[in-house]
Amino acid sequence: MAVKQFPLPDVGEGLTEAEIVGWKVQPGENVTVNQTIVEIETAKASVELPCPWAGTVRELLVEPGQTVDVGAPIITIDMAGAESEPEPEPAESGSGESSGKIGEESNGRIATLVGYGPRTSSAKRRPRKDRPAPAAEPAPAPAPAEPEPVAAAPEVEEGGYVPLAKPPVRKLAKDLGVDLRSLAGSGSGGVITREDVRSAAEGATAPAAPASTGEREHRVPIKGVRKATAQAMVHSAFSAPHVTEFLTVDVTPMMELREQLKSDPQFRGVKVTPLAFAAKALCLAARRTPDVNATWDEEAGEIVYKDYVHLGIAAATPRGLVVPKVRDADRMSLRELAESLEQLTETAREGKTPPADMVGGTITITNVGVFGVDTGTPIINPGESAILAFGAIRDMPWVVDGQVVPRKVCQLALSFDHRVVDGQQGSQFLADVGALLSNPSMAITY
Repeated sequence: MAVKQFPLPDVGEGLTEAEIVGWKVQPGENVTVNQTIVEIETAKASVELPCPWAGTVRELLVEPGQTVDVGAPIITIDMAGAESEPEPEPAESGSGESSGKIGEESNGRIATLVGYGPRTSSAKRRPRKDRPAPAAEPAPAPAPAEPEPVAAAPEVEEGGYVPLAKPPVRKLAKDLGVDLRSLAGSGSGGVITREDVRSAAEGATAPAAPASTGEREHRVPIKGVRKATAQAMVHSAFSAPHVTEFLTVDVTPMMELREQLKSDPQFRGVKVTPLAFAAKALCLAARRTPDVNATWDEEAGEIVYKDYVHLGIAAATPRGLVVPKVRDADRMSLRELAESLEQLTETAREGKTPPADMVGGTITITNVGVFGVDTGTPIINPGESAILAFGAIRDMPWVVDGQVVPRKVCQLALSFDHRVVDGQQGSQFLADVGALLSNPSMAITY
C-alpha cells in the first residue's frame, strides 16, 4: 500500500498553528474520503478536519493537547488500493503537477481547506511507541549554575530520543529549569509527570519557593483564542489613538416597542433583544457618519470608506472572547438582524463559528449589559475604527416634562480611532444612536 502523511492545513487564511483537541479515529481503523478524523482548535474557531484519502490509519503523529505548526504531519494513512511506495519525509517538498487533494504538496505549497498559505514545516515526528528508539548519545545535562530550559516542543533528529511528556508538563519543566532528557518518567509507558518534574526541581541548586506559597496557583498555556485576542488588543491599543465618549439614554420607548412586537404576527417566533435594536440603530447612524465605518490604511496612506456594514458582535464563549460578523447588516430589517444575532451567538457559544466568519468586520458592538455592567472603555478591533459598548438597562429616576419618574435607562460608550474619526463625528454618531434608541420613530427621518 502507498503511505501518505496528512499535514496540518491552514483552515483560516494565514493561521500558523493549531491545537489538536481530539482524534476521531485510531490506528488500524479504516477511513473514507471526507470522513472527519480530528478536531482542532485554532486562534479563531474549533474546526473538524476531513480525511483527503480512503485507507487505513497507520499512526497518529501528535497527541491531543499538543500545538502543531501548519504544514507539520499529523497522521499517516495506508491508502487503500494503491501500490506501495516509500513513506515521504515530513520536511521534503513535493514537485510536479498537483493532484488538487488537501494535504498534498505542489511546487512547495500545501493545498489547504481554506485558501493557501501554510509554510512547509521541518518538525520531526516522535518515534512510535511500539518500537524502541535507536540508541543515541543523550545530550549533556546543563551546568548547575546555568540551567538551560527545555523548549515546550523540542525538535530532534529522526529516530533521536524525545522525552515522553504532555505539553503542560513540558511548560512546567521549562519554567523550573528542568531538563526532561535527564528524567525517567514514572507514568504509564514511561511518561514524565508533573511530580517527576517537581521532584527534579526540588533537588536543584535554585532556592525553593517560600513555604507559604504552597500549591495555591496553577498555570494555563496562553494559546488559541486567548492568545490571538491578546495580540490583537495590544496591537490595537498601542497603534490606534483611542478616544472614548459616554452617553446615558432613556430607552423606555424602545422597550415599549419591543413589547408591542411580541404580539405582532410579523415577529412571531423571533427573539427581538435590546441588542437587535442597538444593532439597527448603529447601522442607521453609520449612514450619517460613514467615518466610523472606515479604516486607516497605513501602508497606502489612505482612509478606506466601506459602503457596507459587516457588524462584529463580541461574544463571550467557553473558549474566550470571539467576534463573529453579521455580513451586510445595514441591508437587514430589524427582524432579519434579530434572527442573525440569535443564530450567530448560539453558534459562537458552541465553538462552531467558521474561521471565515471571524474576519473582515467594519465596526463592532460589545454587549456588556448582559453581565449587568453599565459601561466600559472598549478597545477597537484591529482594522476597524469604532466599537460601541451597550450597557445594562436599569430602572432609574429620570426627569420627564419637569417630573422625576422611573424610566428604563442604559449607558452607551463609543471608542473610536482619532486618526479617522474627529471628536465632532464621533459625538454625532453616538448622539444619533442614542436618539434612535430613546425614540425609535426617529428612524423614519434617517
